[in-house]
Amino acid sequence: MTLKQSARPLKVLQLTDPHLMASGDGALLGVNTRDSLAAVIDEVLQSHGQPDLILATGDLTQDASREAYRYLGEQLEVFSCPSLWIAGNHDDSSLLASVAAQYQADQKQMVQGGWHFVMLDSSVHGKVYGELAEDELAFLDSALAQYPALPTMVCLHHHPVDIGSDWMEKIGLKNREAFWQVIDKYPQVKIVLWGHIHQDLQQQRNGVQLLATPSTCIQFATGSSDFAVEPLAPGYRWFELDASGDFTTEVCRASRFEFDLDENSTGY
Repeated sequence: MTLKQSARPLKVLQLTDPHLMASGDGALLGVNTRDSLAAVIDEVLQSHGQPDLILATGDLTQDASREAYRYLGEQLEVFSCPSLWIAGNHDDSSLLASVAAQYQADQKQMVQGGWHFVMLDSSVHGKVYGELAEDELAFLDSALAQYPALPTMVCLHHHPVDIGSDWMEKIGLKNREAFWQVIDKYPQVKIVLWGHIHQDLQQQRNGVQLLATPSTCIQFATGSSDFAVEPLAPGYRWFELDASGDFTTEVCRASRFEFDLDENSTGY
């Protein structure tokens, strides 16, 4: 585990759902996912500069290929900071962990800048919905018990709350009650962060900020009953975290990125 303290706010970048593929021309609904990730990384560097930590919160690949995971690792080398990777429903957890280890991105928790980061694998092999296995819930409990005095961010891929979209309600975190039973025991948890829903979302629950973030490729239409996308630019989330537990966050988009989205698609 990495220990690092800092007097200034900790700068944290969340990248989520890049859906990278082994092929350089791999596209999702008409959007080349390598190009869109590159545009987002350029935007990060131009608008915010170097982060202190990167959180890559699942669906890192579309095809669960070793080449795609390696490509992600290579692209993140432009940032001079550690990254933490977790799996989504399109990923292969074992392969992801194997490649992530080559980039020192496989840690399940980290203490940095006075904050504690906990990374959970909510993926279920062969399924789109998420579920936290018993050993993952036990890990969450023990990790939170380990640092009760540190403000904490818990990250997973699948949404653990209702987001007001019928088709996505069926593919969120299946055992969310068990998840919240653990979280509710630990008042130091300030943020629960996820991906999967390809859109910006901010809610609160018992004093915990609940946050989701646009994909670095395509964006799902908010509040849609059936699968739908909307032509919003790819994006990312930026945090500045104070050791006191206070923080600011914003979603930014690579608005100069040009793409031709297939808006008539009924799935991906």
